[in-house]
Amino acid sequence: MNNIAAVILAGGYGTRLKHLLPNIPKPMASVVDKPFLEWIICYLKQQGITQQIISTGHLGEVIEEHFKTHQVKGVDINCCRENEPLGTAGGFINAVQQVKLSPKAWLVMNGDSLIVANFDQLVNYLDDQEVGCVILGVAVDDASRYGSLVFDQSNTLINFAEKQAGKGVINGGVYLFRHDVLGQFPSQFTLSFEYDVFPTLLEKNICIKVHSVEAPFLDIGTPETLPQAETFIKENFTNLLEQC
Repeated sequence: MNNIAAVILAGGYGTRLKHLLPNIPKPMASVVDKPFLEWIICYLKQQGITQQIISTGHLGEVIEEHFKTHQVKGVDINCCRENEPLGTAGGFINAVQQVKLSPKAWLVMNGDSLIVANFDQLVNYLDDQEVGCVILGVAVDDASRYGSLVFDQSNTLINFAEKQAGKGVINGGVYLFRHDVLGQFPSQFTLSFEYDVFPTLLEKNICIKVHSVEAPFLDIGTPETLPQAETFIKENFTNLLEQC
């Protein structure tokens, strides 16, 4: 994907999984003989995103050591450590400041979740110069765990709804930011996308689009969902099993 860099957020404590993964960060959970994080990297590579930055924090040395010895062919991987918890958006900005790149746009995603979606479709929104950001939304039957995105008929974000039962389009945790928009982020740390960045951008009348998909989605962040990862990879990424 031309002139797009990705930042994968892998710095969280993974509190709910500590008893299952005592010495490794959550994104390094082994799934089909690879860390879950490596499947994300391979999926991004398949979509043409080869400039990838991993934002590390808790047990970040485990991630750094792995990719020193297990390089993914054709992908330029940089690990950027946060020395204290900076929040999701804070970890992203910290990584951007360390690598000093200026791509057209930044794709941001979590290191503990995967959505089977075509990220090219997010980039297409940036053909409109008024669009500063795109959020990947996932249509689900029960939005109670995640909360929902509220957007109008033109797919323009209005706000984030509180968690409630029933069908909805949830925040998939995948964002595409035009590089120029980063200067509009709040300057404080810690910094959250949901509670700090997006409300600030909306207040500044920066257009945020929601690209909604019906697609397989897995978040490995709970003891209930982690065991589903192996089946999820085998069902949705069989082509990657051979390529990566």
